[in-house]
Amino acid sequence: MLYCCSNASEKRATSLKKWVTEDWEFEISVTRGKAGHCRLGLEEGDKFSFKYETPAGFCPKSTGALYTWCEVIRCGGDFTLRGSKDKYAMDLPCADGCIHYRLTAKPINRDENGIAKPNGPRPED
Repeated sequence: MLYCCSNASEKRATSLKKWVTEDWEFEISVTRGKAGHCRLGLEEGDKFSFKYETPAGFCPKSTGALYTWCEVIRCGGDFTLRGSKDKYAMDLPCADGCIHYRLTAKPINRDENGIAKPNGPRPED
């Protein structure tokens, strides 16, 4: 099952004055674990896609750790220094250790040379 923003957050997001052009998209896939072992009922095969926002329905305890690794990618790093064989994908457990994830990063909003597109105008204060 693929999760994304719920209708409520999509409605709220449309009223925000977002001006940053996101240049990375992330996917979290549950690679191991059973619904009965997770408070949220996450299980193998569940997927969440997001750019900068918090994925709707995702574990709040695991969000902090995953966002730290997303920032590594956003700042020009990769996962190989952590021991991953892949620059833009890594495996890690949830905060409780009962669910295992694969975090994958994909560059988006780039020109033909791979350079990130510029941000839009910043809203006035």
